[in-house]
Amino acid sequence: MDIDKAKELILVVDDDQRVCEVLKELLGALQFPTASAPSGAEALKMLKDRPYTFLLADMKMPEMNGMELIRRSRENLPTVGVIAMTGYAEEFKYVDIINAGANDFVKKPIDIAELEAKIVRCISERDLKKELSRLSVTDSLTGLFNQRHFYMRLREEIVRSTRQKHPLALILIDLDNFKEYNDRHGHIAGDQALRHVGKSILRSIREGVDSGYRYGGDEFAIILIDSDILIAEEIGKRVRFAIKDSGELRASLGYAVYSEDMNLTDFVRLADTNLYKSKTEVKNGRAN
Repeated sequence: MDIDKAKELILVVDDDQRVCEVLKELLGALQFPTASAPSGAEALKMLKDRPYTFLLADMKMPEMNGMELIRRSRENLPTVGVIAMTGYAEEFKYVDIINAGANDFVKKPIDIAELEAKIVRCISERDLKKELSRLSVTDSLTGLFNQRHFYMRLREEIVRSTRQKHPLALILIDLDNFKEYNDRHGHIAGDQALRHVGKSILRSIREGVDSGYRYGGDEFAIILIDSDILIAEEIGKRVRFAIKDSGELRASLGYAVYSEDMNLTDFVRLADTNLYKSKTEVKNGRAN
């Protein structure tokens, strides 16, 4: 797995300023952007202010030692990688350092080649976990999230909507006569059509706000954050037109806006009921 070092940001924490300067220079020469902090308290402040991806912490520091810094950084920023630095004479057990939350440790004086190898390994493991996590919630054909993630995310957004009093909308999408399309053009063309629908949904929703899902075989869903029925219908119109760009594909849509007297099942059922009405209109020749 390739490592883009420029996207990492390492924070070196040591009360010895000479150690900080040397490590900043060496890590900079390895193309890692690096900053330093003279204490655990200062490091915690800096971790809040900038998106550090890696923490290199000395274990023996006054006021707040490395063990406490690692524990507190792990509580607030669990995705930040951590390597502890220890002196040869220091009595820190490997198991205690790992249990505190460190990914690994190095002994002083530091061998920069060893340190680089350990940082790269930690980054590779982190990125692999991210990729496996992404794959576990993604539909491989369309690139949208899968049904299992749909229910997890919808449950979370219902809780957030109730707590924050912001509107929440849902669109269910069903491709019209997709079985006939598949029979006429073959499964390869059918798969290409489903990919087109996935891309159409992703192009039509608000990036970083809304989310698209493959709900079933030729069924899709969109969760719309902070959206009333007017916003939902506008986005739905975009999706429908984007899907029609393929030539033959058409889609029916069902909308629902969440209210506090609903549970998750009620919310999905309302969208599904409205989807059924939309499909009935299509069959009766009153396509929307």
